[in-house]
Amino acid sequence: MYKTIKIKTKADGKDDAKILVIYTGGTLGMVYDHRSDGLVPFDFAQIPDNLPEMGRLDFEITVLTFEKLLDSSNITPSVWIKLAEIIGQKYDEFDSFVILHGTDTMAYSASALSYLLENLNKPVIFTGAQLPIGVARTDAKENFITALEIAAAKQNNRPVVSEVCIYFNSVLLRGNRARKHESVQFNAFEAENYPVLAEAGVKIEYNHPFIRHYKQNVSLKVHKHLDENVVILKLFPGISEKVVKSVLQIEGLKGVVLETYGAGNAPTDEWFLKLIKESLDSGIVIYNVSQCNGGRVTQGRYQTSQYLQEIGVVSGADLTTEAAITKMMFAFGQSNDLEEVKRILKQPIAGEMS
Repeated sequence: MYKTIKIKTKADGKDDAKILVIYTGGTLGMVYDHRSDGLVPFDFAQIPDNLPEMGRLDFEITVLTFEKLLDSSNITPSVWIKLAEIIGQKYDEFDSFVILHGTDTMAYSASALSYLLENLNKPVIFTGAQLPIGVARTDAKENFITALEIAAAKQNNRPVVSEVCIYFNSVLLRGNRARKHESVQFNAFEAENYPVLAEAGVKIEYNHPFIRHYKQNVSLKVHKHLDENVVILKLFPGISEKVVKSVLQIEGLKGVVLETYGAGNAPTDEWFLKLIKESLDSGIVIYNVSQCNGGRVTQGRYQTSQYLQEIGVVSGADLTTEAAITKMMFAFGQSNDLEEVKRILKQPIAGEMS
C-alpha cells in the first residue's frame, strides 16, 4: 500500500532523531522529466540528485509514499484518518513526522489531524510548496529542509514542538489556526488569530510561550471516526430563502458551519430566522464563524446576532472555517448526543480557539 525508503544522511548508524516523512502528493514533489518535457512525481529514491542537502542532516529520515499520490483538491476525511492511523502505528518508532501535502487543503488536513491525534507529544509538521522541487526558483527545498529541522529540534531531551503545525515560507504556524490566503506568492499561509510559533532566519527563533506544552505521562490516542454529514453555508447580501432552505433541508444533514458577517452577524429577515430556528428544532447543530480572517464571533454584541444567541446557535469564537468544519466532523464522529456535540464544539480541543 505504501512505498518506504530510508534516506542516507550524516546520522546513519547513530542514535539520533528519527523522522518519518509522509508524502501524500502535491506541488512540492514534482520534477522536470526530459523524456516527457513536463513535470512528473518526484521519486525519493533519487533524492541525492535533487536535494543533496539532505545528506548533510544529522538525523535519520525515512520516507513513506502514498501508492496513489493525491492532489490536495482530492483529499477526503478518509485520508485524514489514514494519516492519523499511520502516525499511530509508527508513533513509538519515530521521534517526529513531516507530512508533504498540497497547499490548497493543507489547513483542513492540519486541523483534522490536530483533533484526531489526542495527547500528541511529538511534532507533526505539514509543509509543501508553491513551485515544484524540480523548478529552478522552487520554494520546496527551503520549506522541506526547515520543516525537517523543526521536527528534529529538541530541548532538554524533549521536542521543542509537540503539536500539529504548518511550516511555510520561513514561518511555523499552529495547524488549526492557519489558512491559505495566497495562491501566487510564496507566503501562502497566515494565522491572523494566533501568533507565529517560529520564524526561520539565520537561526530558527521559537516563540515558546505560544507553543503547546509537552504533556507528561500521557499516551497518544488516535481517533478514527469523522462524520461528513456537515456543510458550510456562507452568507452574502442577497442570499435567497430558496438557497438557504435547500442547504438546511439536505437529507441526513447534522451540522452547519454558518459563515456570518463581522462579529457573527446575520440578516434579521423573518424568513431567515425562521429557517434557522426550524433547523435547530429539528436537531441540526449550527456553528457560527466569521467570514473575516481576523477577529472573533461575539454573539449578542449586535442586534443582528442576538437572536442567534437566544435560539441556540453555537459560537465558533475565533475559529477559522477550516478548523470549524473539521471540528464539527470530529464532534459528530465522537457522539450522536447533541448536547455532547455542542460541548465539544464550545471548548478548545487542540488550541484551535481562544
